[in-house]
Amino acid sequence: MAEFSFDVVSDFDRQELINAVDQTKRDVGTRYDLKDTNTEITLGEKEITLVTGSELALTAVRDILETKALRRNLSIKLFDYGEPEEIGGMKIRQVITLRKGIAEDIAKKIVKLIKAEVPKAQARIQGDSLRVSSKSKDELQAVMSLLRERGDDFALPLQFNNYR
Repeated sequence: MAEFSFDVVSDFDRQELINAVDQTKRDVGTRYDLKDTNTEITLGEKEITLVTGSELALTAVRDILETKALRRNLSIKLFDYGEPEEIGGMKIRQVITLRKGIAEDIAKKIVKLIKAEVPKAQARIQGDSLRVSSKSKDELQAVMSLLRERGDDFALPLQFNNYR
């Protein structure tokens, strides 16, 4: 009998993130309460940097960014907010790290959960993703529904791909 499998990954669409950041920049430029805050939003390879004039403006920019990301089907679990820090010239900077890939400690927790709840399915760690396999498609669907239900426990946006 054939063995079926799928991969569990934590990834995001980079182009959608670029679009969300661009829309946030446009919104910040047109909002009256944020006009004189000299807000800068910089998208790097693995992080987004927000620089603004006050704590209130920083919160508003974060809210705008989250709203734009949600509208573009990006999970807000992908944002890992660092501590706001004051920099020279009455400005506040916050670095938002982008979560991509499943860290090994979280992957071990997911494997342990799968083995406890669905014993007939096997889960293996493959770099920054997981491969779940079973002889029954029903078992794989049970694993998918389990991870969707308990996905909040891991603070990562989980996706399923590479169905075989």
